[in-house]
Amino acid sequence: MRRAGSKFGLVASLVASLLASLILGLAGPAAARTLVYCSEGNPESLDPGRVTTTTAMNVTWQMFNNLVEFEPGTTTLRPALAESWTVSDEGRTYDFTLREGVRFHANARFAPSRTLDADDVLFSFLRQWRTDHPYHRIGGADFGYFRDLGLAALILGIERLDARRVRFRLREADATFLPNLAQAFGGILSAEYAERLAESGDREELARSPIGTGPFRFAGYRPDLAMRYRGFPDYWRKPAGDRAEGSAPIDGLVFSITPNAAVRLTKLKAGECQVAAFPSPADLDAVRSDPDLVLLSGEELNVAYLALNTTRPPMSDVRVRRAINLAIDRQAIVEAVYGAAGRLARNPLPPGSWAFHDGLPEIGFDREAAVRLLAEAGLAGGFETDLWFLPVSRPYNPNGRRVADMIQADLARIGIRANLVTRGWGEYRAALYGGEPTAMLYGWTSDNGDPDNFMNVLLGCQAAAPGGANLARWCDPAYDAAIQAARRTDDREARTRLYREAQERFRAGLPWVPLAHTVVHMATRRTVAGFRMDPLGRYLFEGVTLRD
Repeated sequence: MRRAGSKFGLVASLVASLLASLILGLAGPAAARTLVYCSEGNPESLDPGRVTTTTAMNVTWQMFNNLVEFEPGTTTLRPALAESWTVSDEGRTYDFTLREGVRFHANARFAPSRTLDADDVLFSFLRQWRTDHPYHRIGGADFGYFRDLGLAALILGIERLDARRVRFRLREADATFLPNLAQAFGGILSAEYAERLAESGDREELARSPIGTGPFRFAGYRPDLAMRYRGFPDYWRKPAGDRAEGSAPIDGLVFSITPNAAVRLTKLKAGECQVAAFPSPADLDAVRSDPDLVLLSGEELNVAYLALNTTRPPMSDVRVRRAINLAIDRQAIVEAVYGAAGRLARNPLPPGSWAFHDGLPEIGFDREAAVRLLAEAGLAGGFETDLWFLPVSRPYNPNGRRVADMIQADLARIGIRANLVTRGWGEYRAALYGGEPTAMLYGWTSDNGDPDNFMNVLLGCQAAAPGGANLARWCDPAYDAAIQAARRTDDREARTRLYREAQERFRAGLPWVPLAHTVVHMATRRTVAGFRMDPLGRYLFEGVTLRD
């Protein structure tokens, strides 16, 4: 081991100092009011229509607004870029009235000549809905979230009524339509900016240099290092009148990309960032005992799971899937990896959901029964499979490798030989959504608080198509009929009954091994005021201030 004063130690210290200087330097001269957030990974896109992870959604939330939004810290809808709306035609027509005077950001190549109008709303949704739209294929991945929600089939028309009014016509009533519009894919882009880029042949810049209406404007992105923002002085929403004594609004924001939880905590303690994502469960007491830090916690609507690709033998045999569920000591995983922050999962829905089926028993832990099921399936000698594990800590899974190690050991005891596989976060996600793995660790945090956001997006037949979020590629007609019927009524009692029927179908098919639900933790410097936890996994910096 080398001493701290050695050449190696000096080089390491110099590199760390240079990186810290670069991040703060990117934030500009007003560093005293720049907040640095140590985030957990790179965004897969800067385009709100193409993001599917909370990592990327949190990047885009800072720059974009929606027609409607959830009040921070809640699942309560409120007006945003639409100051009001009406619903008619038995729930099939939505008319939105836009706010006046909402300004867009500018950048080196674009200065908006007008404020928000109906054309911007049409552009933002038509590019996702119409496959022949000139911006539909621009930006890499398709609009998976829009597709998985079934919006392409649900929407019958999107019309400009006048400069401030937009109409959505639906084929049928859908109780999830309005909360779905509050998700990240509903962020409103500038049609004028898109037109300017098309004229110059630079359509790809729409996602590389995004223009929105949000509280922060894009200032630069370097993968694996940092995402930079500037405060937007012409933001339409005036700051709250009350703020912590001695604090000032932030006019610079940096997402310092730091995949390792221990490194995030080290940087937080050193003051290199003021907010850090997801400290390790083992470090929570250290955060609590540090007088300069504050530990925040909140129950998010989330689930961690092991998805089994049901289109690929032997996972296509429900007996094998049941055997795997019975063979894994899920309680031991929760205790060892999650500690007090974890709760054993039994369903796709978290217990905090109003449609959670609390009448279903726990999934058992029974190795002998698992061995018998494998023998019934003709696999008495076991089999070999891949097992993919998360390369980064997530709010629903703080240590993917350790979870995978424990699952691998449990499966080995019934003759299943699991080979562990991982990749970088972006490549990992691409492989999962592309259908490459046979067994894979993943998870989900609700984006709108509705049970549909789990039951349909993660397990519906539409989402089982290539590129969809149904990673198990499981399509059960009875299950799908129940969840689709639940969307077509706003009767809470009827919806609850239908979602509980669907959870029973899930337990019959077991396309996943449900693992855990979590209490999520964040850590901040004590100088941060106004930052709050959110049940939808959003980390919003609008209104956050820094004390002197």
